[in-house]
Amino acid sequence: MRTSSTSSRLLAATALVAALGLTATACGGGSSDSSGGDKSDPASLKGQTLTYWASNQGTSLDNDKQVLTPELNKFTQQTGIKVNLEVIGWADLLNRILAATTSGQGPDVLNIGNTWSASLQATGALMPWDASAFSAIGGKDRFAPAAIAAAGAAGKDPAAVPLYSMAYGLYYNKKMFADAGIANPPKTWDELVADAKKLTTGGHYGLAVEGSNGSENIHHAFVLAKQRGSDWFDSSGKATFDTPQNVAAVKQYVDFIAGDKVAAKGDAEYSQNQTITDFATGKAAMMMWQSAATSIKSHGMSADQYGVVPVPTQTAGATGDAGVTSMVAGINLAVFQNTKHKAAAEALVKFMTSTPEQKILNGTYGSLPPVKEAQSDPAFQTPDLKVLASVLSTSAAPLPQVPNESQFETLVGTAIKDLFADAAAGKPVTDDTVKAALTKAQQQMPAS
Repeated sequence: MRTSSTSSRLLAATALVAALGLTATACGGGSSDSSGGDKSDPASLKGQTLTYWASNQGTSLDNDKQVLTPELNKFTQQTGIKVNLEVIGWADLLNRILAATTSGQGPDVLNIGNTWSASLQATGALMPWDASAFSAIGGKDRFAPAAIAAAGAAGKDPAAVPLYSMAYGLYYNKKMFADAGIANPPKTWDELVADAKKLTTGGHYGLAVEGSNGSENIHHAFVLAKQRGSDWFDSSGKATFDTPQNVAAVKQYVDFIAGDKVAAKGDAEYSQNQTITDFATGKAAMMMWQSAATSIKSHGMSADQYGVVPVPTQTAGATGDAGVTSMVAGINLAVFQNTKHKAAAEALVKFMTSTPEQKILNGTYGSLPPVKEAQSDPAFQTPDLKVLASVLSTSAAPLPQVPNESQFETLVGTAIKDLFADAAAGKPVTDDTVKAALTKAQQQMPAS
């Protein structure tokens, strides 16, 4: 999960990259190679050493090491290529990546949040995945199209390869619904608000939101705007934040606290996944979240106590943009452009995206495999994951893949955070105040 502070570092560091005119191609980096260069003959890759920066997908950095180390040892046994693994927390990962693009002292292979793809692509730091590169790992058509669409700017070769996929669903507490006399989960937003009002009683709330989490704010505002036929950028990449559709989308989201009063005022301060805790402990009857089964279980709630359905739409049965219910969430695997071990790096990407490894890794982390062949595995046929897989393939859309996407997340995500704070403080949140906040964010965007 990305945080707004992470996006702030991308804004500052990307600006530094642009100002200095530096990219990873301008200087050396990656693991050292005493043999003096890459070797493409598979038999001659033995003895090379890769540096791999992995993101924190498990319950802790140590948990990720426990998950990944045995798999990377298998890769070494198969290829003779050694891997130095470093797991980096989300609060530091992007800052480390951007520092590497300017210093040239970076990893060979790295995980990136898929919403970073276009922004990092614009720095020139990542190896483009052209037809030849995809051929080396088994082909582009092995991957779900939605996941590929979130791997770089439209019209360009992807900047990374999908590794873990996720999608948003509406999680609901079955007992709380039954106790309130609600037979079925909501399909439209009007139904959700009506149900949530019935469920908001006695210190319990119908819905939990993560009001101080800029990324969560962006993800939901993006979906609500998309359902109204709106994008946050025009075809040239210019910001169009304060359109009537975007204003309505943001107001609808903030109104869960401000107008509808179906989420607790304290949710305006949530930024560290407290939403999951409230849902799993019965304080809130519903939440909108990405692939949350593992986290819910860790809080003591069993899978039979909740259900998962697609996030509501404005009207029942909506299709096209009006039927979008999630952004395409996930983690991509990238290769630094200046690696001295391109063939070895491609071999690691091939291994990590192989069908057996996709089953193991995504099964462990509770995410969905972007590799189509792995999706039929029984591990991904649980009721919740089947719903999320359907969402990912039929009603998910990627966040804008533009160079300034990170600034969009920072500025608009923070604007929504401030609006939630106003709502919690009892200040009015109106169309005018929402538009003013979005206009201010738009004015702070760099030129496209």
